[in-house]
Amino acid sequence: MIHKKIKHLLDSSDNPQSIGSMFRSRRFFVFEKLIEQNFNRGSCIKILDVGGEEHFWKDKAFLDKFQVEITLLNLEAKDVDHPNLKAIKGNATDLSEFETDTFDLVFSNSVIEHLYTFENQRKMANECMRVGKKFFIQTPNKYFPIEAHYALPFGQFLPRRLMFFLLTKTKISRMHRWDQGFAKQYLEEIRLLSLADYKSLFPNATIYKEKFLGLSKSFVAHNL
Repeated sequence: MIHKKIKHLLDSSDNPQSIGSMFRSRRFFVFEKLIEQNFNRGSCIKILDVGGEEHFWKDKAFLDKFQVEITLLNLEAKDVDHPNLKAIKGNATDLSEFETDTFDLVFSNSVIEHLYTFENQRKMANECMRVGKKFFIQTPNKYFPIEAHYALPFGQFLPRRLMFFLLTKTKISRMHRWDQGFAKQYLEEIRLLSLADYKSLFPNATIYKEKFLGLSKSFVAHNL
């Protein structure tokens, strides 16, 4: 029983019982307060969620409190059934299908670190700022002691071959062995960002530092 509870705590943010989900909920509270300060309750807010999932929005009261149209953009379009949500296929680094200021706000949660290179991360940042009048973009802090994706102390600084072994041959990461293909993809695509990196990507943004035990766990760049 204790083993199961610990596994839930260490699970990904999609698990509502995980520590990651707790941080997401706390972050969303900050986001919601900023929305209340910047938009009239009766006006319709057009939001682009880059890399978003339907369940992220459906399990919150946000959809009932605000009049919103949310577009979920992913590499593959996903089925959605909520009337205020729609899903499209797209690429975070190239949003050329949208004109400048198409959306009232661009939202993204833990996506920009999955783009392989700093050049791609810059492209995403520029596109999010172009197509959205406002933006709220979050990413884990490279220098937080616990690597966010593997839940391993300083995993981001270990050699890739060692990390691949730890992920696929042991249960040290989130108490389970990773699929080899999935582990290889993550190790190739994740490029964590420092505070200096993030400030250079969003030079005129406010950087909200999400704290845990006095340390910055993640950063949010926004202009709300």
